[in-house]
Amino acid sequence: MKKSLNFLISLTFLFLLFKTFVLAEEDKKALKISTDAYNYDKGFGDFTSTQIMTLRNKQGEETIRYFRGKTLEVENDGDKTLFIFDSPKDVKGTATLTFTHKVGPDDQWLYLPALKRVKRITSENRSGSFVGSEFAYEDLGSQELEKYTKRKYLKKESCPNMQDLNCHVISRVPVEKSSGYNYQVLWLDDTPAHRVWKIEFYDRKNSLLKTLYFGDYKIYIDKFWRPSTYKMINHQTGKSTDLFVENIKFKEGLSERDFNQKSLSRVR
Repeated sequence: MKKSLNFLISLTFLFLLFKTFVLAEEDKKALKISTDAYNYDKGFGDFTSTQIMTLRNKQGEETIRYFRGKTLEVENDGDKTLFIFDSPKDVKGTATLTFTHKVGPDDQWLYLPALKRVKRITSENRSGSFVGSEFAYEDLGSQELEKYTKRKYLKKESCPNMQDLNCHVISRVPVEKSSGYNYQVLWLDDTPAHRVWKIEFYDRKNSLLKTLYFGDYKIYIDKFWRPSTYKMINHQTGKSTDLFVENIKFKEGLSERDFNQKSLSRVR
């Protein structure tokens, strides 16, 4: 009896050891996929775009806004991004500037033309709504590897709305304590670029808050993939926001001078 008990204990220990090893290898796989996706997109330099934002409330009523975007790749740090709203009249001239950082909270500023002043977005307000949309201010920054931890490989399945593509499903946890998300789940396709097709955002109570869908990817200068459509659905409010991105142009010669918070109120 004692030998049988010892055998069962040894067998259980070996099983747990094997399970721990397998889980560790799966976590390494999740990190490798994330790292490969990040490295694949390096070297784009800068790009500009025009965007149409459609806000939709629970009743299906729509509000449409038009804005421009500029992004600058920064060596050894996160990207810098500037959004400038052109219409309608109630948001015309509103501008946001984001300095994403690999380590620590991002720097963000908002210019409100009605008040004629630049307002800094504090880390405590990063989870707030970006100009009334279902996107939060923390969604505006670049997806630096260092901003997330505890990556786990969950499964492999068909990509959302793309049955001819397989996706790796990976979870990750934001490093910043001020994040409005407890964790996120991503669907990245099984191609060298590992394009993201879907992200689920879970709030601090571990409830599903929002889902972001990416669509109509196009390739630029033979390497860099960008989606033309984004759809963010808020499951808790019933609201949604669609983005249609067009006129994407790379290598426009942007520099640090184009991303200066002191001149945010003078952008045109």
